[in-house]
Amino acid sequence: MTLLEAAIAGKITWAMEQVARKEGVPPERVRDGIAQGHIVIPHNTRREFVPEGIGAGLTPKVNANIGSSPADEDMDAEVRKLWAAVEAGAHSVMDLSTGPQLAAIRRRILAESPVMVGAVPIYAVAADLLAQGREIPDMTEDELFAAIEDQCAQGLDYITVHCGVTRRAVELAMDRVCGMVSRGGTILAQWMTAHGKENPLLTGYDRLLDIARRFDVTLSLGDGLRPGAGCDATDAAQVEELILLGELARRARAAGVQAMIEGPGHVPADQVAANVLLEKRLCHGAPFYVLGPLVTDVAPGYDHLVAAIGGTLAAMAGADFLCVVTPAEHLGLPGEDDIRQGVVAARIAAHAAAVARGVPAAVARDREMSACRAALDWEGMFRLALDPATARSRYALLHPEDPASTCTMCGDLCAVRRFAQCRQSCSAASSAQEASA
Repeated sequence: MTLLEAAIAGKITWAMEQVARKEGVPPERVRDGIAQGHIVIPHNTRREFVPEGIGAGLTPKVNANIGSSPADEDMDAEVRKLWAAVEAGAHSVMDLSTGPQLAAIRRRILAESPVMVGAVPIYAVAADLLAQGREIPDMTEDELFAAIEDQCAQGLDYITVHCGVTRRAVELAMDRVCGMVSRGGTILAQWMTAHGKENPLLTGYDRLLDIARRFDVTLSLGDGLRPGAGCDATDAAQVEELILLGELARRARAAGVQAMIEGPGHVPADQVAANVLLEKRLCHGAPFYVLGPLVTDVAPGYDHLVAAIGGTLAAMAGADFLCVVTPAEHLGLPGEDDIRQGVVAARIAAHAAAVARGVPAAVARDREMSACRAALDWEGMFRLALDPATARSRYALLHPEDPASTCTMCGDLCAVRRFAQCRQSCSAASSAQEASA
C-alpha cells in the first residue's frame, strides 16, 4: 500500500505523523491533504530519513540542485555540496549529474543524504548513449523505462519526468526567443522529432505509474516547456503542457501514486501569482514546485537574489516547493559556496512567504527575533537567524574588542538603548503618579 492509498483508506502513517509534528498541525490534516492530492510526502520505501511534507497548509520547502557535468566531475565535491545544502537548511536535494560517473554519484548521495533525494532519470539514459557513441534518437523506450525502474529501486524519493512534452507543444515553442531550456524536455523533443512519434513517457504513462507505485516514488511532473526568458512566459506552449500535467496528476492519484507539478522558470513579477493560480486550478490543487521564478533576465551572478524575489511572490500566492537558484546560474556549475548562498536565499523567500501567509510558527519566529533585538539579546538573535553562522561571524568581525556591545551602526546613539531609557523614565513617572495618588 502506498502512502496515498493509505491516506485514501483513512490511515495515518508514521510519515504523516512526522510531518504533522514538524508543521504543528493535526495528522488528520496531513492525511486528508494527501488523499486529496494537495500534499505529497516524497519518501521511497527503501530509504530511512525523517520526511517532509510539501503542499497546501504546510510551510514552503526548499530543494537544492547538485550534480556533476562531463566538464566538471568530482564525486567528493558533490558530497560536499550535499552537506553544504543540508547545513544551510535545504529540505531536499536533486542529483542532476550528467557526467560519466553519474550512477556512482547518485548511489553515494542516496547513501549519505539525510533529506529526500530526487533525480531526472533520462539524464542517465542520455549520458549512457553518448558514452557508447550513440545519439539521443538511438534511445529505445525500453532503455528509458529500465533506467527509471533501476533508479527508483535504488531509493529515489521523487523523479522528474517530462511527460507533458508533446509534439504539438514543441511546435508551439518554435517561435520563442529562448526556445526550450529544459534538458530533459529537449532530449525528448529531439527524440520525437527524429522518430515522428509522441513522447514515450506520455504514451507509456501507465507503465511509469506502475514503477512509481511499486517503490512509492513521487512523480514530479516536469515542465519541459518552462520559459527560459521572461518574454516567453505564460505562452501557449507552457499553458498547453500545464493542462496536460493536470490530467496526468489526476491519473497518478487514481493509480495510488503521489504527484506534484513543476513550474517556471523565467516569469515577470506581475505574472507570478497568475502562474500559481493557473497551476492550482488546472492541476486540481497539486503541490507546485517552482524554479525561482526568475523575475528578470539581466542579473547573472545575482540570480539567487532574483529567484528569492520570485520565490517569495510565488510562495505567497500558494507555491509549495522552491528550487534553489545559485549565483552561478546561467554561468557555470555551482560550487559549495554557491549552493549555500542559493539555499539561504531560497529559505529567506520561503520564510517571508510563510509570514505573509500567516503561518503561526513563522510569525512567532519573526516576533521573537524582534523581541531579542529590542532587548539587545545577541545570542537570541543568532539562534533565530536563518543563517546563524553568518550572523555570528559578521557580528564578531565588526566587534572584535567588545562582543557584548551594541552594533557599530549607531554606537552611543543606539536607538534601542535610548528608547529603553525612555520606557524606564515613563515607567518611573507613572509609578510616581500612582504613589502620589
